[in-house]
Amino acid sequence: MDSHYPIVWLDAIHYNIKDTGRYVSKAVYTVLGLRLDGTKEILGIYLSDSEGANFWLSVLTDMNNRGVEDILIACVDGLSGFPEAINTIYPEAEVQLCIVHQIRNSLKYVGSKHQKEFMKDLKLVYKAVSQQAAEAALDDLEDKWGEKYPIVIKSWRNKWHNLSIFFKYPEPIRKVIYTTNAVESVHRQFRKLTKTKGAFPNENSLMKLLYVGIQNMTKKWTMPIHNWNLTLSQLHIYFEGRLDDVLDI
Repeated sequence: MDSHYPIVWLDAIHYNIKDTGRYVSKAVYTVLGLRLDGTKEILGIYLSDSEGANFWLSVLTDMNNRGVEDILIACVDGLSGFPEAINTIYPEAEVQLCIVHQIRNSLKYVGSKHQKEFMKDLKLVYKAVSQQAAEAALDDLEDKWGEKYPIVIKSWRNKWHNLSIFFKYPEPIRKVIYTTNAVESVHRQFRKLTKTKGAFPNENSLMKLLYVGIQNMTKKWTMPIHNWNLTLSQLHIYFEGRLDDVLDI
């Protein structure tokens, strides 16, 4: 593992595993990092009885103990307490909540007959050119839909600080951090390996199969992500001094 990671994605996937004679759902926590050379690296997979901020805190503590000193941007879903868990171990890390997760969760509370129109209005928020424009669009969204769907508007308001982090960066960085799609792609590969198994007889059988999947994936991760040199130079400017000791600039 490296000491510094510009971007890290964190997410969990669930599997049924036999435990003390019965099958229970357990969470596999996946940490995917983007290295300074622009290539991806699995920093760890961890198994727990359920997904929660407290266990994520133990995952991050383990990463720190294993030598990860700094993370610039962490991309996560909307799990309650997640940003606080990250900032407990990495207090200077920016935490971006996944916009796609937030949209999906919002639509659960919007009536089917309104979803198309609501999404058209919501798109003006997360596709805005700047944070100021996004906040104006969010005000308009609340004016139009606030009485009908107050729980949705409240969710966007309460999480806005971490939902809007990506607006401060130029387009190359925005594209990389506004969603957790990178780690979800890893989970899609996991599902391809495990789709023929309805459940696992024990934890080791699952983890061994996932390890095989990681080995296969990492063999293909030889090239940096698109436009990485430009993205890294921008990160170096935005996070002044944070990468000086590890970059040859």
